[in-house]
Amino acid sequence: MSARHASRARPRRSSVEARLDFVFRALGDTTRRRILARLSRGPATVSELAEPFDMSLPAISRHLKVLESARLIARRIDGRVHRCSLHAEPLGAVDAWLDQYREFWEGTLEALATYAEARERLPRGR
Repeated sequence: MSARHASRARPRRSSVEARLDFVFRALGDTTRRRILARLSRGPATVSELAEPFDMSLPAISRHLKVLESARLIARRIDGRVHRCSLHAEPLGAVDAWLDQYREFWEGTLEALATYAEARERLPRGR
């Protein structure tokens, strides 16, 4: 099958999946997660966000653009001052996606706890 036909055979991604891709890509970087943690305490200017990092303002701006693309932050421009704030709605989509797996993990952890408790009740020689 040619590459052109192979691309047609791939299932189409939904808009929800595309948004999740943006969010997970944004969350995949430590600097961006630290920026979001700072913004969870309240809005901040780009300079304030850059302060704890050993990187240039243009580098911080690139991180902020990724966060904006994922719609995790909103930026308000007032003259030369750029103020950013957390926009947590996309994290709700991540939580909904994780819910699909929560039941599995909770069941697995409960089974492990039951097994460990049963092993504790066995005589020490076994």
